[in-house]
Parts: sequence; C-alpha cells; structure tokens
Amino acid sequence: MSNTKTADHWKIISKMTLEEKAKLASGRDVWSTHPFEKYGIPPMYVADGPHGLRKMASDAASLHGSVPATCFPTASAMSASWNQDLIHQVGTAIGKECQANGVQILLGPGLNIKRTPLNGRNFEYYSEDPHLSGKMAAAFVRGVQSEGVGACIKHFVGNNQEHERMMNSSNIDERTLREIYLKGFEIAVKEGQPWSAMCAYNKINGVWAGENEWLLTTVLREEFGFEGFVVSDWGAVNNPDKAIQAGLNLEMPDNAFSPARIVEAVQVGTLTEERLDEVIAPLLKIILKTYALRKTKVQLDFEAHHQLAIRTAEESLVLLKNEENTLPLNANKLKSVAMLGSFAKMPRYQGGGSSNVNAYKTENALDAIQAILGEAVEVYYLPVYEAMGDQYDQSDLDQAIGLAKKADVALVFIGLPDDFEAEGLDREHIDLPESHKALIREVSQVQPNTIAILSNGAAVEVDEWERDVPAILESWLSGQGSGQAIANILFGTTNPSGKLAESFPLRLQHNPSHLFFPGQNREVTYREGIYVGYRYYDTKSMEVMFPFGHGLSYTTFEYSNLLVDKKEFSDSDTLKIRCAILNTGDCAGAEVVQLYVRDVESTLPRPIKELKGFAKINLEPGEQQQVEFELSKADFSYYDDTLHTWFAESGEFQLLVGSSSRDIRLYETVQLHSSQVREVVYDRFSPLRDLVDHPIGRPFVEKILKDFGTSLESDKPEDIEAKAIFLSLPLIKSVNFSHGQFSMDMLDKFLGDLN
Repeated sequence: MSNTKTADHWKIISKMTLEEKAKLASGRDVWSTHPFEKYGIPPMYVADGPHGLRKMASDAASLHGSVPATCFPTASAMSASWNQDLIHQVGTAIGKECQANGVQILLGPGLNIKRTPLNGRNFEYYSEDPHLSGKMAAAFVRGVQSEGVGACIKHFVGNNQEHERMMNSSNIDERTLREIYLKGFEIAVKEGQPWSAMCAYNKINGVWAGENEWLLTTVLREEFGFEGFVVSDWGAVNNPDKAIQAGLNLEMPDNAFSPARIVEAVQVGTLTEERLDEVIAPLLKIILKTYALRKTKVQLDFEAHHQLAIRTAEESLVLLKNEENTLPLNANKLKSVAMLGSFAKMPRYQGGGSSNVNAYKTENALDAIQAILGEAVEVYYLPVYEAMGDQYDQSDLDQAIGLAKKADVALVFIGLPDDFEAEGLDREHIDLPESHKALIREVSQVQPNTIAILSNGAAVEVDEWERDVPAILESWLSGQGSGQAIANILFGTTNPSGKLAESFPLRLQHNPSHLFFPGQNREVTYREGIYVGYRYYDTKSMEVMFPFGHGLSYTTFEYSNLLVDKKEFSDSDTLKIRCAILNTGDCAGAEVVQLYVRDVESTLPRPIKELKGFAKINLEPGEQQQVEFELSKADFSYYDDTLHTWFAESGEFQLLVGSSSRDIRLYETVQLHSSQVREVVYDRFSPLRDLVDHPIGRPFVEKILKDFGTSLESDKPEDIEAKAIFLSLPLIKSVNFSHGQFSMDMLDKFLGDLN
C-alpha cells in the first residue's frame, strides 16, 4: 500500500475530527461500518462465510435467517480436492453472490492449522499442513476478489481450539509459529493479497492477538507485505487503545464504549493521533475501494453454482478403501440396494455456527441413487438412528440387518451429528456415535458388500470396524450437492480424486498434541512444536489409519523419469523438477502428485519430510503428462529461533515425489550450497566434537586424543569407544585432565582464538 498522504483516503482523514476517526475504527452495528456522508464515506458491509455467503436477512446477530445462497463444501472438504483452480472458481462464485447481496467483505477463508482433530471448528479449516493451507486459501482469495469483493483470512493466529478461545493463551515458540502456524497466512498474503485479515480471540504467548504489535504490524505488514485492514473477531477487543497501537484497524461489532476510550487515550497521550491516522488509513482505503467496485445489477445463475458445488464435492470426496474393486457399483448388475442411516436422506453437508449457510437447494444421496438405479432396482431405506446423539432402537437395528441381508449391497451412511463439531465447542473424542458404530458393525457381519459413507468435518476413528468393510468413502461436509456427488462416485459416473489433507490416526492418543490439549489455567502450550500431523507420524514411523495425502482412484497411475535441472545449486538458484505420470488403467482419472523435501542432515531437528509442492492432473487411459515443480531457497529452509531468521543449510536434500506422504514413488538427491554461514560461538562447555572441523580446534583435539593413546583417524574398536567418550566432553574438562599443564586462563585465550 502506498504511504503517500496525497491519496484520496489520506485527504479525507486530514479533514476528520478525532472523534470521527475513533468512530470509524469501530463498527456501526453487527455487520457494517460507520458511514460519514459529508466526507463521501459509505458504510461497508461484511458477512460470513468460508464456504458460502451467510448474510443475515436482517441486522440481527442471530445465526439464523440468512439469505439463500450456494452452500459449497466446507474447507476441510475443499482442501481434499487439492485443486487450486477449482477453489478459485468457488471463490469467484461466492464473490458474485456477495455482490448481488451488497456485501463488500467476505469473512473467509479460515486457514488455522489442524493441530488436533478435536478442534470443533476443523471443518472450517483446510489442513494440518501450512503449504497446502496457504495455497488453497490464496486461490480462494483471488477468486473472491476477482469479483470486486474483499476476502478476509482468519483467525490470525493460534486459534486451534474452541475451548476457552476468548480467554486462553496459545504459547508457541517462535520456530513453531513461523514454520507451522504463520506459514499458511504468509503464503495467502503474498500470493493472494487479501483485503482483510481477522485477528483471533486468543492470546499469543500472553499477549492478545488483537493487541499484539509484533504480530499485526511487524510480521503481518512489514514482513508479509499485507496491505489490507485487520478486523477483530466479533467481540475480541479488550483494550481498544492498545489494539489501535498494535495495528488493529477495525473493531467488530459495534461497541459504544470503544470510540470514547480511543479519544481519551489520545487526549492523555498514551496513543498518538498520528498512530490512529496510520491505522484507519488502510481501512478507509478498502472501504472506498469496495464501494467503487460495487455492481448494482448482478445476474446470479444459481443452477450453475449448484453444478459447481456438485463438481467441487466430487473432487473433494476421498475413497479411503476399496478392496477387490468393490467400487464402483454396476447399476445393471443390481437387483436391490439397502441404504441405511438417516444421513442418506437428511445429509449433514455443513458445520454449525457462523459459517452455516441457508442453502437454496440441496441434494440427498437417496434420491440421487434412486434416479441412477431407476425402477428396476429395489431400494430399501431405513434411517435407523436419530439425527443427534448415540441413541437408537434395537428393533430398528434388527430391521436394518434384515434389509442388508436380502439386498445385493448395503450402503451405510454414518458420521458425526451436528452437536459433535461446531463453533464454540471442541470434540471430546474422535469416535463415531454408538448408534452409527452399531449400524456398521452389525450390517457388515451379514452383508459382505457393505460400503461405509462417512460424513464428518475432520478425522474420525474407524479402526474398530474398518477391517470388516471392503470400501469406505469419506464424503466430509460436502455442501448442498453432496448427495449427487456421493451417488456419482459410488456408481462410477465420476472417478474419485480427493486426497486427505489431514492424517487419520489409529487412536486419538497418537496425536502429538494429545497430552497438551486443551491446556490448563487459561494456557495451552504447543509442546509438540513443529511435529504436527504427518510431520510427527512419519518422522516417528508411526502406523496411521490413513496417511496424509492418501486417496484411491478407479484407475492406476505410474510415476517415472524424475529429473532435476541441476544436481548442485546455490540458495540464489531456482531448482526445476519434473516427472512423468501415466494413466495405466482403463478409465479417465485425476491424480494429485505430491512433492516432499527431506533434509538429510540438519543442525536443528527437522521432520523427515515436508510438503513443498503439489499438482492435480487429469489423464485419459494411456495418457502421460509431465508435471513440473520449482523450488527456491525458502523450500529448503528452517526457522532458527536463536538467529531469528530463516536458514538454508548447505548439504544434501532428498526430493520425494509420490501419491501420499507414505506412498513415495520417485527419489532424487540434490546438493545445496548455501551462502548462509552459521556463526558458531564456542564457550567453555562446547563439546570437543564441535572443534574437529575448526582449523585451530582440530590440532587441539588431536593432541588430547594422542595423550590418551588414540587418534581421530583410528578405527580400532577400542579407539572408537574412547573417541566417543572424549569427543563428548565439554572443553572445560581439558583443564581437569591436563594435570596442571592447561590452565583456565589458557582456556579463555584459546576460546578467543577459536572465536
């Protein structure tokens, strides 16, 4: 953003009174900003949400009564498509619906990291991986803003649980913040340039996110290059004057006390009017920009948007398991189908809370499948369980078992009810309700062709019954077109191409944050550090139910010819990588090619692999395509929180290309020659091994080893053990073992020479 004060918004600010400026920094009501007609400042309207417009039919703060809109799949589903172009189209469609309804800022996307599957709002977030989250968010942002509507990335940052979200402190070390929790936001800002960002409710290391100047100004604006305005989460501001000083541009919703407190802070000198001007400037600039981009006549094609919702759902569904090619089903070979579970007719296609969309149209799997099968195939439907909770009637379960027995195939619809995951509450476990588990357990015992269709916003535990069913389809919360998408996948009209954007652990207890969630005394410490999701499971070689990036297809793909444009490169180079993907099956399909990077040997501990690139390609049978990636210094760097900078270390790196984090098909090793050199400072307690590669230190170490009858070069078994002992000693012990020949003063002089 230009800092020139000759711009129109700066000219207006120069005419405004202190009271008017303070008023502009606070909302007019729940969904709009204050207008100032005498300055030509219109109101700016904002609305939820991340997967579809939720504009209230009135100014009420209720979560109900919103205008009809297209309900697209939630973020947890859309991210499983791994298709940035598709997500851009979704953003564009939502942007059009915003324009048609007079909304200037859409409060989405949400890209908080899925630290734990227990977060009740995980359905609103993309992934456990920041690279995937950032790329998907950037695509969504570009789509929304292509229609002249601003997108608002949220919740910045560390809002990874609903428990005590308005009062707790997320205590996260700087390296973990930079590599995991800030990285997705950084990508979204640099590649999407969102017009707005929403601060989180929680504190970061003891400082409220909305009052954290390091976070909102130093990191977001100065380092990431953010040029939009920062809005508070609704009701998140505790000290409006401190929030303004930190760089919060707009408090929402309206608060009658905040403008007066801001004015008072300026009058007593704890806040300068110049700082207030700086903070309202980007807000006013966006208000004027969105007003100028308003479209008074927008023709919405809701049917086209509905078809886009179906296509997005189709690409988001993940075929988790498909033994002996149970799927796709052949409608011509079926005489009867049992559809069991109320989700078949009353689908759970979105989450609860502020992102709940009033879908103008919905599809259910029962109707869609009946339409595919026609009248020649008999369909038995039984709800079995209530929409909420664990309760079920044994007689209903017995009836379901009877229907499953006499059908050719049983389609069992199970998942999480609305009250299991929603804004404001976290899950207590990742298990399915007992009524759902009982249904799948009992039916699979009498019907070998049992197919489980899951509806849930985040990972669930399936190990108890997974081995008894030949096929599992993860349908997520897939929006208003979910029913049709499920039918199309089950019967092969569409080939599944979704891949997991989060790991499915065998047990909740295996999750790396399990012992530290949800914290205590209004604090949660992220002690697992950078080891989130697959970074933990893969580094630990821990068995999982379904790994990150996993997803099956009705066709097969062959990976070959991994090539790099250079085997050795510097940190100023761009490394170009390509490989060939061949569809070796007999039907068209799409494959998500994933590129991971592994640092073979690092000074600081690093995950065994990290996602650094992905591409989704469509291939006809027998068709081959080249997939290309480019990597830069940033893709090989880690954040060193002692140096407070990103550091690319010289050495070997492996490039791993595959179909999931556990299904690596191609490998290549490259050598990075970095211009960054770590300045090592030696002290009295530096181990002798650290001196071996130092021109002054090596002769010193060699002399010590010689005095004890060994050498660095010796490979005798007895010498290997002796060297291990001596090289692990701190430097100060050379004084103890010198028998008076090497004093502390001599050691300090030696340290001076070393440094």
